[in-house]
Amino acid sequence: MAACWLLRSLSSNFSTVLPLLARSASLSPLQLASKPYFGRTLASSSRLSAALKFTDKHEWIRVEDGIGTVGISSFAQEALGDVVYCGLPEVGTQLAQQDEFGALESVKAASELYSPLTGEVVEVNTLLADNPGLVNKSCYKDGWLMKMSISKPAELDSLMDEAAYERYIRSIED
Repeated sequence: MAACWLLRSLSSNFSTVLPLLARSASLSPLQLASKPYFGRTLASSSRLSAALKFTDKHEWIRVEDGIGTVGISSFAQEALGDVVYCGLPEVGTQLAQQDEFGALESVKAASELYSPLTGEVVEVNTLLADNPGLVNKSCYKDGWLMKMSISKPAELDSLMDEAAYERYIRSIED
């Protein structure tokens, strides 16, 4: 009985994805590369990003109990390519909103990182020293960059929610 329920559940989920797969199959690889389908990228992370806020420099922050976890967006990590180095701040560093706090280097480019909010660095992701590719593999979960205490919670209102960020990405691609 449980096996029948599981099979029905899987097949019903597959039928909702099938039209998206069919639509993608009708596009040439060049069309797929030049016009990425952001609904899939952002929708697949919706459980993780329900409380995410984004900057126009492609950093995200998730605030829980006054501590913000900061990373880069999927759009940013895809644009960078394979990340090979993460330069992160020292714990205790005081940052103002939009202060530069580090850099990422990839096989294609280097990019500065900017603080989404004002606060103090309370933790950095030490796993990135030996495995910077986590930024590419899991930018919203294991590839986070730093955690910071939030000094000015009202600054969150100046950041974009997921829908606004998706519109922003589309506007800069045109």
